[in-house]
Amino acid sequence: MATTASRTIAALAAVGALTLSLAGCVTGSQDRSSSTPTAGGSTGEIAKDHSGTVRIIMESVNDTDVIESLIPEFNKEYPNISIDIDSMVYDQMRDKIVASVQSPEPAYDLFATDNPWFTDFSQAGFLQPLDERIAATPDFDNADYFQPLLDITTVDGVQYGVPYMNYAVGYVYRKDVFADAGLEVPGTLDELVTTVKSLTKDGKYGIALQPQRGYKIMEEWVGWLFAAGGSVYDAEGNASLDTPEAHKALEAYIDVFNNAAPKNSLNWMFDDAQRSVASGDSASLISYNFALPLLNEEGGISGDRAGEFTLVPMIGGKSVLGSWSWSIPTNSGDPDAAWAFVSWLGSKDVDAQRVIAGGSPVRESTLEREDVLTEGYGADYLNAIKAMLANSDQISHGANSEEMIQAVGTELNEAVAGTKSVDQALKDANAAIIRIQGE
Repeated sequence: MATTASRTIAALAAVGALTLSLAGCVTGSQDRSSSTPTAGGSTGEIAKDHSGTVRIIMESVNDTDVIESLIPEFNKEYPNISIDIDSMVYDQMRDKIVASVQSPEPAYDLFATDNPWFTDFSQAGFLQPLDERIAATPDFDNADYFQPLLDITTVDGVQYGVPYMNYAVGYVYRKDVFADAGLEVPGTLDELVTTVKSLTKDGKYGIALQPQRGYKIMEEWVGWLFAAGGSVYDAEGNASLDTPEAHKALEAYIDVFNNAAPKNSLNWMFDDAQRSVASGDSASLISYNFALPLLNEEGGISGDRAGEFTLVPMIGGKSVLGSWSWSIPTNSGDPDAAWAFVSWLGSKDVDAQRVIAGGSPVRESTLEREDVLTEGYGADYLNAIKAMLANSDQISHGANSEEMIQAVGTELNEAVAGTKSVDQALKDANAAIIRIQGE
């Protein structure tokens, strides 16, 4: 994900060269002088007296803060394992991960893997398969994770990650504004267009969009594509953007951009759209589910509008899905210590504790627990996420996903800017998928 507004993917400008580098990399378990872990070799449950250090790279977001807050609880069970989290903005992460995995002295023993990276990383030999560890860990209950999240971590039948955060995209709107206007939540794409246009008057806008070229517009617009009955790929996995459904979705998006969204917002990202809604300038947005607690936080960015926002699944019912998952690199200095931390965090009781503290849901059973539903952000919010995870899909599949997302997102932005026709932009986007990912 780009779970932050900074996800411009500047680090991926040379994806083609990076892909060649990934393909040529040979990795393996290596010693390092920075720590002295006990000998590895365990598979599932790790001994409580295991000694070592786990150096982790993660994005600087709320879920990382929640996980850091749980480390003292982890050390009550594993007092000899030190956890060192290096959190940073998204744009720096992939380059740092690649450099670490290719280094004889790796910087990280565990890292957060974004969903578009799994195919490239696994095929390059960067990631340790986790199936044996998962099967050998008592009460881990891997099947309890939402299946779309597991699908993201699995490449060619092998699981390379354990989900810990979802960033499924839904529709966030002002309840008071809709009530005052006598409006219901739109159920179809056509209703969405009509609704947000009707709310655009007196200097206010019906919706704040995120049409910045590349990742942002691609991640947002695919939800419109789903609502129009379309998909990025067809049933055989071939590019499917030069279709009537894609045309309808892009034409609707452009109509709303021109007639219901803030002016001069062509380069807006997550933070820009969120500020527009928080300030009261816009009545709704399509964004990550965690936008809701940010907007409703008492004393937060929305001022006296806090508490007036609500979240529902994407209009039409199918949400765009993103996730972060734990992966152990093949050259981890202490994979057992890393697995001790991953399996402890993923255990059902700790997972519930994490979600109550504000972390993102990934397990089905967590969203059935009364303590989880009555504490934290509340049942309405969590039930909306549950519905989103049950019917969702990521915006890309297969190798070179980041490059594909950037290319298609550039074409979409050109259409919104009016520098390309809808027909030409979608033809070029479809051709870009074929060029980058093949038929």
